[in-house]
Amino acid sequence: MGVKMDSDSALVVFQGKKIRRLWHNDEWYFSVVDVIEVLIEQEDHQKARKYWNKLSQRLKDEGSEAVTNCHRLKLSAPDGKMRPTDCANTKSLFRIIQSIPSKRAEPFKQWLAQVGHERIQEIENPEIGQDRIKEYYELKGYPKEWIDKRLRGIAVRQELTDEWKEREVKKNQEFAILTNEISKATFGKTVQEYKQFKGIEEKNRNLRDHMTDWELILTMFGEKATTDITKKDDSRGFVQCRTSANKGGNIAKRARKDLEENLGESIISNDNYLPEDEKKRIEGKRGR
Repeated sequence: MGVKMDSDSALVVFQGKKIRRLWHNDEWYFSVVDVIEVLIEQEDHQKARKYWNKLSQRLKDEGSEAVTNCHRLKLSAPDGKMRPTDCANTKSLFRIIQSIPSKRAEPFKQWLAQVGHERIQEIENPEIGQDRIKEYYELKGYPKEWIDKRLRGIAVRQELTDEWKEREVKKNQEFAILTNEISKATFGKTVQEYKQFKGIEEKNRNLRDHMTDWELILTMFGEKATTDITKKDDSRGFVQCRTSANKGGNIAKRARKDLEENLGESIISNDNYLPEDEKKRIEGKRGR
């Protein structure tokens, strides 16, 4: 039973249902309500939440540590905003699952154990994680050349975000603003504006999974330039890092403009690397 990963590493999929998660205190924490939705086979998020409220009270009355060990962590909500959500690690989730009568309980426990096992493997050997991501894109039908660029882009992005963290950029909102600064300078569009341009409606979709080769390369170029400028200028805090992000994005912009002048066409494209059925769906919406 393989663990299917969404394009966003903060999501995994069990039998078609997305489970939100967050790497916290050196282990995965999963949204308890998402898990309950799966186990009680209920698509209504509010009903699953009410089920959890009753169950958590019963477990508290019984003296179970499964509830007290839950953490209120911020996860992306359906509206795209980061909201505090009850989350539990693998150990606590096993205890919660045992309290829910469900035919899905046993396969879910097996799935959950594999998620944890694969994460340990990836920590010990990061190449395993990259191999899994590569397999994910291959299964979705992406070309090998595109996958290689995407994986390289992930590494460049990680280097940049690690640098920001070391320089006192902590809030998720600040990371989003800095990313938009690079995107706006490079392409003249924020991430959300670019998603709209490409017809991407799902909030959790990663824009980069829809980019063409040149868009990926220029995104990577802008982020690598930002990383090196941030180091050179010794930028500290959000304001200084934002200045460096603007510089990095503008370097990528000049490269884009020079290339477009030589090619005689724009690099900015509403083309998508998508499975054929999804591509037809998006093109159908554009034609309405």
